Amino acid sequence: MVGLALGLRELGVEVRVCAPPDEEFTALFDGVGVPVVPVGAPVRPLVTTVVPGSAEGLAQRMAELMAAEFATLAVAEGCDALVATGPLPVVASARSVAEKLGIRYVHASHQPVSMPSPHQPPPARRGRPLPPGVRDNRELWEIDARNANEMFGAELDAHREAISLPPVSNVRDYAFTDRPWLATDPVLSPWRPTDLGVVQTGAWLRSDERPLPADLLAFLDAGDAPVYVGFGSMPVGDPKGVARAAVEAIRAQGRRTVVSRGWAELDLIDAGADCIAVGEVDQRALFARVAAVVHHGSAGTTTTAARSGAPQVVVAQGADQPYWAERVAGLGIGVAHDGPAPTPESLTAALRTALAPETRARAAAVAGTVRTDGASVAARLLVEEVGRAR
Repeated sequence: MVGLALGLRELGVEVRVCAPPDEEFTALFDGVGVPVVPVGAPVRPLVTTVVPGSAEGLAQRMAELMAAEFATLAVAEGCDALVATGPLPVVASARSVAEKLGIRYVHASHQPVSMPSPHQPPPARRGRPLPPGVRDNRELWEIDARNANEMFGAELDAHREAISLPPVSNVRDYAFTDRPWLATDPVLSPWRPTDLGVVQTGAWLRSDERPLPADLLAFLDAGDAPVYVGFGSMPVGDPKGVARAAVEAIRAQGRRTVVSRGWAELDLIDAGADCIAVGEVDQRALFARVAAVVHHGSAGTTTTAARSGAPQVVVAQGADQPYWAERVAGLGIGVAHDGPAPTPESLTAALRTALAPETRARAAAVAGTVRTDGASVAARLLVEEVGRAR
């Protein structure tokens, strides 16, 4: 979203951003001079405390998300368009705000997994497992739509009634629209055409002018290319165990390690000079200097690693991450780790493949195909559509 904001600003467009008040998010926008309006509660405490797959507390969280998004009505007033991404309760509420204001609305997704398609099944919603006996994807997506209505419909309609809007009959399709934007790279994430008029813009990448920290640069300069390990904003069940498994496996390959703390709070396992721990850094600059990237498989990290030509080991934790792991393995640019809990043995085997010359050669070849103009494409498209509407 930072990339889109910068792309719009380059076209002379005034940008207002609403985002959760986490320090990491506000720092991203502050760093490029884009004003951000804090909305709702911080995300980090929620992400790091929710039990994977559990629906406990879901109704309250959903209600809070919707209330926060409807509160952006005053922020969006006077705007020509509203671009929304995030969980279904958020984007359904955002479209309601745009509808009330009579402005252009765009739903943007940074992964294709949640997009209805006969070529793939829907992801299961919390507390709503899909029936195991159903194999037809179209039927599964119909079930998913009913589940979404049951989970979010009443709360959404209550907020809409409060601002004099009619009820919504299909929450998911209302939020997504019949022309959603897919902000993924077409090589890393090809979209097979469907009845849904998906507009694939390319991934929204941002330029990052931050220099790497001096201690990290010194570490990189002091030896051969290390292996990066980081799980971004994903928590892991056993941070110490994951860090130990990674470092031991990397040492077994004769490599040094860069450990990214992230929201999993990974850290060094000993005082060895062959390891360094880092916080938030420019991944693009760092990945250009590593031998491989071990990560959780988010859309952003996968795309950045692919663009840098770094082989990958994807240890998927959930959500859309198994999809990205599958794409990495399918393209031959890395390995999809079997399961979310790595061991020294499992990572050693994965790294052997990832560090092989043929994997690096394939990663370098794919890097040259990754588009870098997705945010600019989306910005121009939005300006054109608003201009036509006027």
